[in-house]
Amino acid sequence: MTLEFHQFPARSDNYGVLVHDTETGMTASIDAPEVAAIKAALAAKGWQLTHIFTTHHHQDHTEGNAALKAETGCEIIGPRGEAAKVPGIDRQVGGGDTFRFANFEVRVIETPGHTLGHIAYFIPEAKVAFVGDTLFAMGCGRVFEGTHEMMWNSLSKLRRLPPDTTVYAGHEYTQSNARFAITIEPDNAALKARAAEVDALRAKRQPTLPTSIAIELATNPFLRAGDAGVKASLGMDGAADWQVFGEIRKRKDNA
Repeated sequence: MTLEFHQFPARSDNYGVLVHDTETGMTASIDAPEVAAIKAALAAKGWQLTHIFTTHHHQDHTEGNAALKAETGCEIIGPRGEAAKVPGIDRQVGGGDTFRFANFEVRVIETPGHTLGHIAYFIPEAKVAFVGDTLFAMGCGRVFEGTHEMMWNSLSKLRRLPPDTTVYAGHEYTQSNARFAITIEPDNAALKARAAEVDALRAKRQPTLPTSIAIELATNPFLRAGDAGVKASLGMDGAADWQVFGEIRKRKDNA
C-alpha cells in the first residue's frame, strides 16, 4: 500500500494537493481551489479524481467543487459544522471521526478558529496531515470566525501530532511569515536558518511546503506561545498560553 502526493500552485498563492493510492487508483484533491489547476495536475499525473477532502468553506478552497463533481462524479467529504456552506458535499465529518480512503484510515481533527467548522485530515500510516488554513509554515490562519483561545486549542491539537508528520497547508505565505516570526524570536537560531532557506527557495520560485510538525515546533511562533522565552520576550510572563498566542496573532494582523 502506497500513497503518492502531488502539490501544485493554484490561484495567486494557494496550493492544491492530490493524494493518490497506487493500489486502487483512488485520488483525492485536498480542497478545490481552482478547477483548471486541478485538472492540469490530474492530467500530468494520469490520475482520475474520486474524492475531494474539504477543510473549510472559504471560496478559495471550494470554488472547484461543483464543476469537478459534475465532471468526475467524485465524492465530496467536508466539515459537518459548515455543510450548508460547502458546495456539493456528500459526506459530513467532524472531530474524532474516521473514514477509509482506499486502505488507509483518515482521522478528522476539529480545528475551529479560522472558520468555526474548520477541520484537518490526518493519515497516521502515511504520517501526513492536511491542515487547510489553520496552520502555515511559520504562521497560522487569521482568526475570522472563532476566538484566539479557540484557535490556540486547535493549534495545540496539531502540535501533538508526531513530530515526523508531514504537513500540507493551503497557502504560500512562508516568506512573509518568516520575517514576522523573527520579530518575535530574533535569537532563535533554528528560525533564522529556516528563514534563510525559505529566501533561497523563493528566489528560485520553488515551494516552501510541505513542512513538518518538528520544523514548526522549532520555528513557528504561533505554536511556541507556551515557551517561556517567547512569553518573556513579549513581557507576558505568567500569562495563559492562549493569551500569548492572541498577542502574537494581533501583532501579525497589524504587521
